[in-house]
Amino acid sequence: MRIAFASEDKMGLNGEVSAHFGRCPYYTFLEVEDGKVKKWEVLDNPYYENHVPGKVPEFINSQRANVMIAGGMGPRAIDFFDGFGIEAVTGAFGKIEDVLNAYLRGELRGAGGCHHDHPDSCGGH
Repeated sequence: MRIAFASEDKMGLNGEVSAHFGRCPYYTFLEVEDGKVKKWEVLDNPYYENHVPGKVPEFINSQRANVMIAGGMGPRAIDFFDGFGIEAVTGAFGKIEDVLNAYLRGELRGAGGCHHDHPDSCGGH
C-alpha cells in the first residue's frame, strides 16, 4: 500500500499532517507492508503556488498512491480521487506517524466520493 499525506514539512513520519490537501507545501509518501513502513519520501507540492482543481489528484495518482490522507478537502476533490481509485481520508491532524497508526487500526475512514445520483443525502446537488 502506498499512502500519501498532505504535509507541512519534510520530516517524514515525524512531520505534521496539513489541514488542506491542495495547499500544503509537501506530500509524504509511505510504502506500508504488513502494517509497517518499509520506506518513505517527501516530495514538493508542484502546485503549491498555483493550486489548480484536479491537478493534485493527478499528481498523487502519478506517484502510485492508493490512499490520500489530509486534514480536509472538498467534495469535488474527493470525487477526483475516487475517479482514480484513491481512497480520500479527511479529518486527520497531528503527527504523520500517529495518523498512520490510527488509519491502520481502522480509526480513520475514507470520505466516499459523491456521484450526485443521490440528492437526498448529498446536500441536494
